[in-house]
Amino acid sequence: MTYPSLNRLLIFSFAPLSLLLIGGTNTCRADNSQLLAPPPIHRYGDRAVADSEGPYFDLPVIYNSKVKNWIRFFQGPGRNDYKIWLDRSYRYLPRITPVLVNQGLPRDLAYLAMIESGFSQFAVSQADAVGPWQFMKSTAQHYGLHVDWWIDERRDIVKSTVAAAAYLNHLHHMFHSWYLAAAAYNMGERRVKNLIHRYHTDNYWILSKKREFPTETEQYIPKLIAAMLIAKAPGLYGFRDLSPLPPERYDVFYAPGGTDLETLALYLGLPRHALTRLNPEIVKGFIPHFVHGFRIRLPQGERAKARRFAESRLVMSD
Repeated sequence: MTYPSLNRLLIFSFAPLSLLLIGGTNTCRADNSQLLAPPPIHRYGDRAVADSEGPYFDLPVIYNSKVKNWIRFFQGPGRNDYKIWLDRSYRYLPRITPVLVNQGLPRDLAYLAMIESGFSQFAVSQADAVGPWQFMKSTAQHYGLHVDWWIDERRDIVKSTVAAAAYLNHLHHMFHSWYLAAAAYNMGERRVKNLIHRYHTDNYWILSKKREFPTETEQYIPKLIAAMLIAKAPGLYGFRDLSPLPPERYDVFYAPGGTDLETLALYLGLPRHALTRLNPEIVKGFIPHFVHGFRIRLPQGERAKARRFAESRLVMSD
């Protein structure tokens, strides 16, 4: 699909109403929505691609009543939760977006992890989907993630993003639409296929109005767009009191089997759960004795001390 070019794109917010003003040619659609075309790319940033005229989107952006309702929700009842997500984004987007770009995907797909989990590595849904990308166990294993009783790579921000990128690429090749790929990520590819076959259309907005379309997925794309719009211009939507989480700086250390993360943290003079937060994929908080070793993350500068800890443990075991 070819999108009309825009000379400029301005996003304004006047709480509680959010208005989107666009300069240039608009495309009017049957569902009373507007399709926004991205402005030319001039420079890249860690959190979003931007040019001198405003935010740049590498996913097509529809602005309609459903998107506006989600913007109002994030500005109102959902404000506190969304602010937490936004603060986390400064820590995790610099680790997520390079993976997506390297896999040839739009970097804006990173905001799927925002609406799935709020960028939480410890998120668990009622259906037992886990991690920032909310993978079910079977899907995670199909895309190469290790999941067992003591390690769950669905919680690893980089490894799970690699798996999510592979899955989303597969879905996009299947449906040739990022909206439908995202919908299939949420509701399952088979249900999307059946709806396309039944109604002879691959238009997400038409399909989303059908009775068989799950309510959660009907709201999924509008929620994604709303979250993305605000994240790229938070001050314009009233989010001016942010407390961005700093990026994690760490060294990698090969810890021997039997290493308890809390014991190691205490030896290093760190808070008890410092290493658990850096290594969320180690579910039980320790590396089993029957495992030769496992690569863990340590705060920068702690590797030499951790090596002395590991050597002392090996001497004791001998």
